[in-house]
Amino acid sequence: MIRTMIQQDMDQVLNIETAQFTSPWPEKEFLYELYENPFAHLLVEERNGIIAGYCDWWMMYDQAQIANLAVAPEFLRQHIADDLMKRIVHDAVASNCENLSLEVRVSNDAAIRLYEKHGFIRVNTRKNYYSDPCEDAYLMVMPLGGLENDEVTRN
Repeated sequence: MIRTMIQQDMDQVLNIETAQFTSPWPEKEFLYELYENPFAHLLVEERNGIIAGYCDWWMMYDQAQIANLAVAPEFLRQHIADDLMKRIVHDAVASNCENLSLEVRVSNDAAIRLYEKHGFIRVNTRKNYYSDPCEDAYLMVMPLGGLENDEVTRN
């Protein structure tokens, strides 16, 4: 079940964040996103009371951006990221967003495959975007304009 993230989810989300990223967001960053960032939309996918994955995406007028998306190691390859991506795209289309963008490590082949499966294209490389280790990122964009009439996103 995908639902809005609440503060009680924080411990599980932080455990996933720490397990999946070399430079994890601290709790204060998530709390800022949850309570202070008016553009942020935080979602979790819950399975039997356990947070299997989460995402933080921003909607700024007619543009949307995925800021953070991760899946708990024990839930990898169970379509959690796919479910979250479908929900983000659905919500962004429903809000009349024209584009959905994100940055991804150039070495993160699994994430790149997921994003390309959903229609993202690589539009640029951001040099030294990540630290620990220092690495470039691909800027990827999914055009959304007109998808409100698409059979897949209409549901």
